[in-house]
Amino acid sequence: MITFTQNNIHFNCRIVGVAVHDERVLLQRAEMDDFWALPGGRAELLEPAAATLRREMREELGIDVEVGRLLWIVENFFRYSGQDHHELALYFLMEPPVDWPQRWSGEPFDGHEGHLKMICQWFPLAGLEAVALYPTFLRQALQALPIVPVHVVHTDLAP
Repeated sequence: MITFTQNNIHFNCRIVGVAVHDERVLLQRAEMDDFWALPGGRAELLEPAAATLRREMREELGIDVEVGRLLWIVENFFRYSGQDHHELALYFLMEPPVDWPQRWSGEPFDGHEGHLKMICQWFPLAGLEAVALYPTFLRQALQALPIVPVHVVHTDLAP
């Protein structure tokens, strides 16, 4: 995995999937967290970003996704669990399989990230301002997806 800690600052290279349908977006959170994020995971050395996203969705949701176009290249700075983080993330559109039972479901459902239980749910785009979604720029940015990739430099306070 492309991740390391230096001087109490954690660096992470994350690949993120954006699944949007019928004015709703798929979000997830770790069972112990009180905030939401888009699904994704850490890149591995010599692994192309699209392959990372497909691998992460197989591991976390048990599905094969179709990876679409790149939306955002994000330099994200935040504090989590008492540690400063510097995250470089690539956000791609992704399409879940048409026969996936949770596709466009209105109910929360479980996923897994290693030993962590993840809670997944589809949220209306129009209500994201009221959702504890991080990085916070997504609350507005998901309302109008960019046509070409956009570079974002973003800083959040701890959730």
